[in-house]
Amino acid sequence: MMLSADKLNRLRELIGGAPRRIALLCHTNPDGDTIGAALAWRAYLERLGHTTCCIAPNRYPYFLEWMSDIAQIGVFKEDSDGALARFVAEADIIFSMDFNQIGRLDRLTETVQANTTATRVLIDHHLHPPLDEYALSFSDVKACSTSYIVYRLIMALAGEEAITRPMAESLYVGIMTDTGNFAYSILDADLFRAVAVLIDRGINVPHIYSAVYNNFSEGRMRLLGYVLNDKMKLLWEHGTAYVGLTEEEMRRFNFKQGDSEGFVNYPLSIRGINLSAMFIETHRDIRVSLRSRGDVDVNVFARRYFGGGGHRNAAGGKSFVTMEETIRHFERSVREYFGELPPPATDNGDTDNGSPSQVE
Repeated sequence: MMLSADKLNRLRELIGGAPRRIALLCHTNPDGDTIGAALAWRAYLERLGHTTCCIAPNRYPYFLEWMSDIAQIGVFKEDSDGALARFVAEADIIFSMDFNQIGRLDRLTETVQANTTATRVLIDHHLHPPLDEYALSFSDVKACSTSYIVYRLIMALAGEEAITRPMAESLYVGIMTDTGNFAYSILDADLFRAVAVLIDRGINVPHIYSAVYNNFSEGRMRLLGYVLNDKMKLLWEHGTAYVGLTEEEMRRFNFKQGDSEGFVNYPLSIRGINLSAMFIETHRDIRVSLRSRGDVDVNVFARRYFGGGGHRNAAGGKSFVTMEETIRHFERSVREYFGELPPPATDNGDTDNGSPSQVE
C-alpha cells in the first residue's frame, strides 16, 4: 500500500495548524472497522490539539461495548438534544471513515450535506469512491480494512511511538473483524508486520478475540441454530445459499443490534457453496448482505440487482419490497447472473444427480 507524498503533505497542512473542529463519521450499522478506524484517528487528532467528535448514524453492536474508547462514539439516532447535529454543522473538517457515499448515512446525510464549508476527507477501502466529492482522499480498494489505512497514515505522519495502547486496540479490532480474523481479504507480509507493531504497543490478542467473538447473547446462539436448521435455503445448481429473517422472527429471539453479525458467512463453509446471501427485515427496508468465495463477484451482483456494492467477496444492498418479493427477485437474479458465468462446481456429498434446487 503506497501513500502519495503529495497527499501526505496536504494532510499534514490540513491537520497540522491551528486547532480545528473535526467530525469523524462512521457508516450506518457500524462494524468493527469503521469504529476502530474512527476511534484511532480521533485519538491521533486529539493529540494534535483538535476538538473531535465521532458519530455513527445508529448504535454499534453490543459486542464492541468493551472497547476502551467506545464512549467517544456518538449515536446520531439518539441525539435528543441536537449536540451531534450542531457539531457536524459547525465542523471545519469532516472525515468519512470506511464508507464513501454520504447519501448512505440515513438521517445524518442531510446534516452533513448542509455543511458546505467543511473540508471533506475520505479514508476508505471500498470500491467506486466518488473522489470529486472530497478535497482529499486516501482510498485504497486493495487494503484489507480502513483501520489498516489509518495505521499506515499514523506511521507515515508520526511513527510507531504515536500509537497508544487504546489506539492499537482500536486498529486491531478493525483489522481483525474486516479480515474475518485473518481468514480473507488482502493478507500480505506488511499487514502482519503491522500487527506485530500493534502487539508491541500493548494489545492482548487473545483478549481482543474473545471480547469480540466470545461475547454474544444467548438469544444470538439460539437464533443461529434456527437460521441454520430452519431458514437456510440452498440452490445447488448455482452454488448458492440464502437466509431471510423477518422482524417477527428476530423478536422471538430477543434480537439485539449485532446478533446477526457473521451469519451470512456460515453457508460458505458448505462444500460447493460459493455465494451466500442474508436478508434482514427492518421497519423501513430489507438489508441485503452478500458474501462469496473464489471468482463470484458479489460487488457486481449487489450493484446490479440491489443498488448496493462493496468488495469482490463481501457486499451489500437494500430491498424495498416484501421479504417474499425480495427472495423471488434474488432467485431470478441468481439464475441470470450465473447464466453469464460458468456455474460454480457443486458437490453436496450425494452420488446421484445432486439435491433438487429450491428454485422451481
